[in-house]
Amino acid sequence: MKKVGTIILNFFRIKYMKYVIVCVLGVAIVGFLDNNSVWAHLRNKQRLNQLDEEIEKYTSQYEHDQAQIRELNTDPRAMERIARERYFMKTEDEDVFIISEE
Repeated sequence: MKKVGTIILNFFRIKYMKYVIVCVLGVAIVGFLDNNSVWAHLRNKQRLNQLDEEIEKYTSQYEHDQAQIRELNTDPRAMERIARERYFMKTEDEDVFIISEE
């Protein structure tokens, strides 16, 4: 046990060891514990990928909605079709039967 203690003491008596320890601690703090660390960078990159997927989803939904708006503005029967399909509206002289598959 005394041998291990003397080896450790001799290790720390090396002239440049304090600089090595400071450099290792600095790299550990900046690389792993800091707000701009490697871990934070990886988390931000993953979040950026998720946000890119959301952008693609909302862009396709926006394009679909714009096409539907253009159709409603140009075709008067399209508004009637949407009113019947979505809101179950009907004319005065007809009956609507809704069949559910429950």
